[in-house]
Amino acid sequence: MRTPLGMDGPFAWEPEPGSAPPALGVLVGRRVTQCALSRICGVCADPLGRPVVFVGTADEVGRNAFHVPPLHEDCARDLLAHPGADPRWQVVATAGFEFVRPAREDVDRRPTFQPNSLLSAG
Repeated sequence: MRTPLGMDGPFAWEPEPGSAPPALGVLVGRRVTQCALSRICGVCADPLGRPVVFVGTADEVGRNAFHVPPLHEDCARDLLAHPGADPRWQVVATAGFEFVRPAREDVDRRPTFQPNSLLSAG
């Protein structure tokens, strides 16, 4: 898996305290936001091109709202192959997305990525 120089795992994640490998870790809010605003990959932190790929559960695919930041196709494949990846994740490719911050009344306070030009899902 390609990761930024000096990092042990995917860019947008950090190890969960007390977890042992091969845990993927937890998403880091500031890095998730950086991926959105700078249009960089959540795994390798390199600039995104097209298509942009998201991974998420069937519920996230159904809502068209993902918590994992945007990825390159190759990085998504690497992430799915990671032993700590969620086995329920599905892949969605898109040409673009919106970054949606939670409203004050939202129960789930995590931002979401909402693809707006679906290319493929599965």
